[in-house]
Amino acid sequence: MGTLYYGDNLDILRRYLKDETVDLVYLDPPFNSAQNYNAFFHEKDGTDAASQIHAFEDTWHWDIETKKAYDAVTEQPGKVSDVMQAFYTFLGGNDMMAYLTMMSSRLVELRRVLKPTGSLYLHCDPTASHYLKLLLDAIFGGGNFRNEIIWERTTGRKSVSQFGRVHDINPVLLKKP
Repeated sequence: MGTLYYGDNLDILRRYLKDETVDLVYLDPPFNSAQNYNAFFHEKDGTDAASQIHAFEDTWHWDIETKKAYDAVTEQPGKVSDVMQAFYTFLGGNDMMAYLTMMSSRLVELRRVLKPTGSLYLHCDPTASHYLKLLLDAIFGGGNFRNEIIWERTTGRKSVSQFGRVHDINPVLLKKP
């Protein structure tokens, strides 16, 4: 392909990518961390500079635009609509539901562009991985789930409210139905 697209992947997928043209998708989306991230610059000597730019927001909120996106996903009959409606029944209109709505429309488009022999790897963290696995099952079919990749760290992240996290889990879909 040899082309780098910059911008919202949903717009890029819909405007530029044809059906069944992609062999491999490695998706490393925002994790719903409820944080905003900045890109920091360094001085010539390597020290941190005061300059920074806003890189991206990893905060999601249920609002009118999110509701419109949710309605667009659930208008189409099928398992994706069913699981999204079940999520809404369980979660209501909250930040997690806004995140899942954002992810659902993108995962549906990724399925469309993936070749029949294609593979999708989704990098996610524990805040939403259990929901994302169910969403992947609805989009790709549970029988197409193949494995998880465990990224092991040499040291755990310290926390007073949970055990140290020494790994990340990534659901892997290795084939398209």
